[in-house]
Amino acid sequence: MPAPALKVLAFNCSLKSAGGREKSSTDILLQQLLDALATHGAKGEIIRAVDHDIKPGVKSDEGEGDAWPVLRKRVVEADILIIGTPIWLGQPSSVAKRVLERMDAFLEETDARGRMPSYGKVALAVVVGNEDGAHHTAAELFQALTEVGFTIPAGVLGRRGDGRQGIQGFLEDPESRGRMDTAAGVQCRAPRASAQEAKISGDQGRPLTRPRTFDGPTSQREPIPWAARRGFRTSELAFTPP
Repeated sequence: MPAPALKVLAFNCSLKSAGGREKSSTDILLQQLLDALATHGAKGEIIRAVDHDIKPGVKSDEGEGDAWPVLRKRVVEADILIIGTPIWLGQPSSVAKRVLERMDAFLEETDARGRMPSYGKVALAVVVGNEDGAHHTAAELFQALTEVGFTIPAGVLGRRGDGRQGIQGFLEDPESRGRMDTAAGVQCRAPRASAQEAKISGDQGRPLTRPRTFDGPTSQREPIPWAARRGFRTSELAFTPP
């Protein structure tokens, strides 16, 4: 029986509106990744976050006119979340930070077993930049995503260029597309590895636990997905389709 198709949701956190005359390099990289994910049976869409009225705050609904509740529903329905951002002043864009801040509400939205809405989902970062700048920006994104419950498989940073090579440079760059192909293979393997681990263990549905904070009492515990234990091992996250 074939594995069910994975749903992907990608946020383009460029400061540029989709309706503007200037094209987004972040959008090019995200589309390359979605194309690569499609070869593994994962399909989804790109949302230009700046074109939605995402109110500032850390709740799931910040009142009248807030676009986040609808976007949050799509996040929860997805298996794979992607945050794509340019680098500004050595950091993720303010739009990316806004999206991440709104998911802070997940910390208080646990189910009866203490699991956040992000339980069992994996995430990836796509950064328009290279070397130290991209590594630092990705570190900020990954820290925030793990904090709100997503699993980050190893080797899933998509990055390329410094933005000055232009849109055509991204389109013609084989290294950029190669990075996306590699990341897609790992990304699609992680959710399926999580389900397989639960099946093998004979303990499907029972989450593992870890301390809620590093310095808090050990009695304060929250569940984490099975993928967080086994999904990080590159030997199990093969670059080939499952």
